[in-house]
Amino acid sequence: MRVAIAGGGIGGLVLARALAQRGIEADVYEQAGEHREIGAAVALSANGVRELERLGLADGLAQISMTPSSLCIRRGVDGALICREPIGEDDTYRTAFGAPFYGVHRVPLLKLLADGVDPGRMHLGHRVVDVGREGRLGFADGSDVSADVVVAADGVHSVLRRGLGFDNRAVFSATVGYRGLVPVNQLASLPEPTALQFWVGPGAHLLHYAIDGGTTINFLAVVRAGEWTGEGWMQACDPAESAQRFAGWHPAVCEMVGAVSTSARWALHAHVPLDRWHQGRVVLLGDAAHAMLPHQGQGANQTIEDAVALAVHLSVADADPESLDAAFTRYHRQRRARTTRVQAYSRRVVRLTHAGPEGFATRDRAFADVPAALAWIHGHDASAAAEAYVL
Repeated sequence: MRVAIAGGGIGGLVLARALAQRGIEADVYEQAGEHREIGAAVALSANGVRELERLGLADGLAQISMTPSSLCIRRGVDGALICREPIGEDDTYRTAFGAPFYGVHRVPLLKLLADGVDPGRMHLGHRVVDVGREGRLGFADGSDVSADVVVAADGVHSVLRRGLGFDNRAVFSATVGYRGLVPVNQLASLPEPTALQFWVGPGAHLLHYAIDGGTTINFLAVVRAGEWTGEGWMQACDPAESAQRFAGWHPAVCEMVGAVSTSARWALHAHVPLDRWHQGRVVLLGDAAHAMLPHQGQGANQTIEDAVALAVHLSVADADPESLDAAFTRYHRQRRARTTRVQAYSRRVVRLTHAGPEGFATRDRAFADVPAALAWIHGHDASAAAEAYVL
């Protein structure tokens, strides 16, 4: 089976490695000329980490990542703890979910993933501009390739998804986000700098965790916005804009959002769930199939789950090429219910974290037992689920 993967991000690289583990070689076509910073950092929960470890990446991943000491949810104004659950300070999280939780910068993660892909099958500087359902990719330089299977792993603004006429509707969540990386030594008021923390308050929340061995804090600040009129999903803005939105919050929050010298507002959208994830020989993966809000930190993890599941289903089709359409259908049926549920849960979380005073009691009760609430996400075994589905 000849497989062409459009997109050399996390999903495309994990899929290439998972296929190679099953004896199927894949060519990866990435529009960028190098693996560079896109989105700063990523949170990898146990459901994603366990799959990366199965690909032989346990040691390399541990070397470039950092495990948060705990999960803290705090009131945004006074910093009072709503709940605190240990993550890295003991084995509670690993014992509960079967793998660790990591915060990692995207660049070293992509390099780690790419190092295990045959260099002869990694094609950088290949921007896809055209796709055919018969398995053809056309590139900006005028060249093209054909394959038995084409995988659209080209992200939330997927050229392949749009080119094949899939429903491309995305729903604006009435929230915008501001991202940033801040040296921890600039955050004198930050309690427990090594924790994964949510600061919640009326109409806004801030999430942050440490990377780079604890020297840098990666944050996402989210606020309510009535509408979005921009052509794209991101606009440059004055750094003072995000600082103003969190005026009066705890000093640690104000220090964090006020520390960036450049800023952009990111309109948070989620795709409408699709009735099918393939057309002809082309199949969708990750954000190209089910872009979701970031409030559960599951974008990368669900993409990893998709990749290992698709590898299982394609290995069945590799043995029986006539079953390719059936393999795509099984992959979609197996994964759609879970990704749709995660999308819905992410929407619920932002409603809770942005609750006003009348909703504080409901919010605090919902966060009373975080491990139990997250077990179905973090404890999931995507490879085992896919293997069981094809039996």
